[in-house]
Amino acid sequence: MPAENPSKRLLLLMPTTTYRADPFLEAARRMNLEVVVGSDFCQVLAKEWDIPLSLRLRYVSQAVKEIVDYDREHPLDAIVPVDDYTTEIAARACKVLGLPHNTPEAAIAARNKYRMREMLSDAGVWCPCFARFDLSLPVEEIALEQRYPCVLKPILLSGSRGVIRADTPDGFIVAFRRIGRILESASDRPPSLDPDARRIMVESYMPGQEVALEGLLNGGRLRVLSLFDKPDPLEGPFFEETIYITPSRLPKETQEAVSDTVQQASTAVGLTEGPVHAELRVHHGEARIIEIAGRSIGGLCSRVLEYGLGVSLEELILRHALGQDVDGVGRKAQGRSGADRGTDGLDRQVDAGNKPGAAGVMMLPVPEGGLFQGYDGVEEAKKTPGVEDVVVTAKEGDMLTPLPEGAGYPGFIFAKGDEPGQVEQVLRKAHGRLQMRVKTVLAT
Repeated sequence: MPAENPSKRLLLLMPTTTYRADPFLEAARRMNLEVVVGSDFCQVLAKEWDIPLSLRLRYVSQAVKEIVDYDREHPLDAIVPVDDYTTEIAARACKVLGLPHNTPEAAIAARNKYRMREMLSDAGVWCPCFARFDLSLPVEEIALEQRYPCVLKPILLSGSRGVIRADTPDGFIVAFRRIGRILESASDRPPSLDPDARRIMVESYMPGQEVALEGLLNGGRLRVLSLFDKPDPLEGPFFEETIYITPSRLPKETQEAVSDTVQQASTAVGLTEGPVHAELRVHHGEARIIEIAGRSIGGLCSRVLEYGLGVSLEELILRHALGQDVDGVGRKAQGRSGADRGTDGLDRQVDAGNKPGAAGVMMLPVPEGGLFQGYDGVEEAKKTPGVEDVVVTAKEGDMLTPLPEGAGYPGFIFAKGDEPGQVEQVLRKAHGRLQMRVKTVLAT
């Protein structure tokens, strides 16, 4: 991806399965950067991007060596991972090259659910009761030792994949074995490289409303960019996320509690630089961390955010990685822990008067598995007042798999409006006009 008079060279680390390629590439183009794409299937990407760097992303040490070797001939000004899969590689490569970075230990902890809980607990950040179990252990005995309800989570898988709530010992046994089958088929990383790839974390179920915070860390200080409400109850047995709405409708003091908790969690895990995405539950005014990650929001969800004069979330991340000033973006309100906040309304251009409004996204659910044939009603959904776009990312013939085995979404609906409640209703109305067509595949 050549740029006119490029002054900075940026390495974007992205697996070919990511949704995040286009937003980051567009941001880099707008910033006139020379982009090097580091991916695991360069022969596929070469047709679209001019400077791909072939990396074996499944093998961290080898990928880091390849990046360092590349830097000798083509000096890099910044390395940005676009999702969980590449954060450790970026941290280790930046450490060798002397670029701003999170420590490798922090990158690992933010991706390892059990290590994250250990570090939060050690730092005094509230955690549910949690424990780790190898797949080889007798599940019948483990099930009798638990308090119910509880949630079982694959330690290294991202998102809601493999996450199952159990309310009884029998339900625990079924969930444990089901997650075991998911891990046996997972190809994200060879189990021999990390024993936690074959382990399950069990933690007490946390009641409450779920929210997501998007922020930016600079020298360990959290800048809150947005707080999303998740209006659909996520109570299990699986945890398929659907709607994100911003700004949050939570009381101001509760939003402050969320921001303070994320600041404390970031410090506890050791995250100091770059984007941070945190999932929390709010119960009786208290904010409790579900997970915290050293990357930006997943999927295409960042489209609902615009900062300042059309500056995207991805451009903000790239500016920070290159050491450029981002202080003029968004509003600030000081919190108890010292975190800078923007949750009382971002400087988004939602109309000619540049008044703060509401925005939201629905990640289209996968109600049944099979070969994707398409959606009926897409044009009707797009015509729903308030809808900005309907994007179908699944291709005809793609195999769709519901949670907990599945990962990813077949599409997204984006909407804007004056108030969060209005945006929520727009998203639901537009979704009601869509009908997914799936061809059932018989088991063999």
